[in-house]
Amino acid sequence: MYIPSSEILEKYANVMVNYALRWWKWINKWDVVFVQIPECAKPFYIPLQTAILKAWWHPIMQYIPDGVARNFYESASDEQLSFVPEAYQKWRIESSTHNILVLADSDLHELDGIEPTKMMKKIKANRAFRELRDKKEREWKFSRTICMYGTEAMAKEAWLSLEGYRNQIIKACFLDEDDPVQKWKEVNAETSRVKNKLNELKLEYIHIIWPDEDLKVKIWTDRLREAWWGCNIPSFEVFTSPDCRDVNWWIKCNQPLYRYGSLVEWIRLEFKDWKLISAHADKNDEILQEMVKIEWMDHLWEVSLTDARISRITHFMAETLFDENVWWEYGNTHVALWLWFDECYAWDKSKLDDLEFKKSIWLNNSPEHVDVISTAKRKAIWILSDGSEILVYEDGKFNLLNKDEFSFPNIDVRPLDLEYNYKTQKIENEILLDI
Repeated sequence: MYIPSSEILEKYANVMVNYALRWWKWINKWDVVFVQIPECAKPFYIPLQTAILKAWWHPIMQYIPDGVARNFYESASDEQLSFVPEAYQKWRIESSTHNILVLADSDLHELDGIEPTKMMKKIKANRAFRELRDKKEREWKFSRTICMYGTEAMAKEAWLSLEGYRNQIIKACFLDEDDPVQKWKEVNAETSRVKNKLNELKLEYIHIIWPDEDLKVKIWTDRLREAWWGCNIPSFEVFTSPDCRDVNWWIKCNQPLYRYGSLVEWIRLEFKDWKLISAHADKNDEILQEMVKIEWMDHLWEVSLTDARISRITHFMAETLFDENVWWEYGNTHVALWLWFDECYAWDKSKLDDLEFKKSIWLNNSPEHVDVISTAKRKAIWILSDGSEILVYEDGKFNLLNKDEFSFPNIDVRPLDLEYNYKTQKIENEILLDI
């Protein structure tokens, strides 16, 4: 089995500890880092633990065995599915100052056939934990980040060898660079320049147009455009949480959604005025239908664009963390249902501790956030408060920065093995597998 070198894993751990968690000035010696890492990511356990110790922090390592989720859902009663371990959740938030989640999967289809209603009950039970975490984060006392460790099962799902899959991770996270932390600071500088340009505009609506999408979304003055600084590794997107009370028309997503141990394909969402009025998937539609029944799921809570010149991800990866940032010919567009981002609220964020206030301005506190993705060609028009329109995104690029202003090296470079969408790639790889 191909395993990345110790040097690569040490670089990866260094990115997670010394970049992803260190954007907060309040970070102190002897902070506590809670790490969730699956059994199938075991080679990454020691490098992460070592990086945390070298940073003079205390690691708490939660090692999660593979292949146990299905048994839980098959065996648990409704009461057990809905159980909330309040004392444990409170202790975990109060006792830790940072959280690292390592995504890795030994079987992406482990939960195939499990009733979606069971999974939804478990998700609802996590609401209180998210509320505690988000409050501490708003107070600048908590930071969190997510990364991915590639496995045989994940590589197979993406029609790659394990080495090819892990090399995508290495490339996307700049682990082939001498100083990956410095490269991530450069990425953040580029996305922040785009974000700041967008925030200078008095934006009223975003209108995204092409044959597979016609979506018009209200933004309003209390919404900021944001770029992740380390919460997701990798992340190349610029996004906002819109005002969900004015969303119209539709989007079709050519990328699949892996959720709750199943694959949901070719999702189409339609909105009218403020509400999701239609949702359909060509495969595993029953899972999508259960998802949209949950409170706040019937609204749009994120609109995101990725500039193809920044991202280094060139292949479908069967994991949203990567697929929502993929660099294909026309960049990447995704929207999200359920949870909205507190980071996008422009005013006094301490008010968001009041759940009734959040509801009064149509912000939600959902326990879940689900991205649906398209890599098709499209253009995004900003409609300003004076009614004027600006074309800000076309052919996978933000138009706000010209070539001379955009300093990142991927500009106008196209890899020879570029795949254009999940459907094309799936067909081509299935043909190869049949030969």
